[in-house]
Amino acid sequence: MAELMSSGIELMFAGMGIVFLFLTMLVVAINMMSSLVQRFFPEAPPTPVIAPPTSNSGIEKATVAAITAAIHQYRKP
Repeated sequence: MAELMSSGIELMFAGMGIVFLFLTMLVVAINMMSSLVQRFFPEAPPTPVIAPPTSNSGIEKATVAAITAAIHQYRKP
């Protein structure tokens, strides 16, 4: 019985060791790929945000009022 228990414990530690080594190699590989991507494909500078036009876009005030009223009616509990 003791031989079976020690055999099981050895197998448990071997399995945990293999999983630990695999996860360590995975972390190292991900870090290496991240550094390679950052080196060869640097982040592009952010594009400026274009402000929406301030002029009337051709929608009548009555249409805007109707849409606003419909949204307000829809959101009302």
